[in-house]
Amino acid sequence: MKPLSFVIITYNRPADMLELARNISALDKAADLLEEVIIVNNASVHSYSAVREFIRKTPEIPFKFIDSHENLGVARGRNFALQQGRAPFVIMLDDDAVLQNHDALSNLIVEFSKPAQGRPVAIISFKVLYFDTMQMQVNAFPHKDFKTYRDKDFFLTYYYAGGAHAIRREVFDRTGNYPIDFFYGMEEYDLSYRILDHGFAIAYSDKVVMLHKESPLGRNTKKEKMAMLWINKSKVAWRYLPAIYFWSTAILWSFEYLQKTGFDFGGWFRGWKHVLHIPSTEKRITVSKSTQEYLSTVDARLWY
Repeated sequence: MKPLSFVIITYNRPADMLELARNISALDKAADLLEEVIIVNNASVHSYSAVREFIRKTPEIPFKFIDSHENLGVARGRNFALQQGRAPFVIMLDDDAVLQNHDALSNLIVEFSKPAQGRPVAIISFKVLYFDTMQMQVNAFPHKDFKTYRDKDFFLTYYYAGGAHAIRREVFDRTGNYPIDFFYGMEEYDLSYRILDHGFAIAYSDKVVMLHKESPLGRNTKKEKMAMLWINKSKVAWRYLPAIYFWSTAILWSFEYLQKTGFDFGGWFRGWKHVLHIPSTEKRITVSKSTQEYLSTVDARLWY
């Protein structure tokens, strides 16, 4: 079995997906290191005929193009795609991205073997640059203290960039899959706490660089998506952290919701209705003392 596979969930971006497929096929040792490249068409309304044709003409790369008949969302989409492969390390990318360095695959294998406070490394989170400007994408950087960590080539952290990372497949056997009640947003935090509590570490490495085609100005955030981010982050805090962090997260994210939605008080009240039901509907599995010590050593921001 070859060590690596790709998982890409594609959303109405066939041109970007074609460029990414070409990019993957041009990576050093791609045919030797890749067990499969799994592309899930998440019920797109656009034609992927050009992507299918490229796959047909590139038999040396083990592409698997799979159509989903419904929009599975991010978490369910990843769970579905993971079932289609078997390689021990899985690279998960956004479909509006390419890898910059041709030696990314070989580098990944080395990075997973680095020491990590006596813990095996479960995830490598990549360096992410904007495609157009080559500036670092701050909101894809896996640490909130950007100024302190931005120039480090490798460090341990407590969460990762969902569309720019690689993960050990065995992790899911220990922790379970992504939470299916999270249609959009914060599923990485939920999995991160479970990963850490099972004795693994999460790391960042600049030896794999992803170029993201998102504008540096960001995307417009819909009210529904902003509400999901607020509610889901509050769920994560309640499930895994001491109770004080649930309340700080719920309150501070409620302010974030107001700011990002132009003070949509109707949605704010609806959001609080969901958040206040969390303690009575969500099971708490507070992370262990050793995990809390790990979070402290990596300077994790837990308040929100």
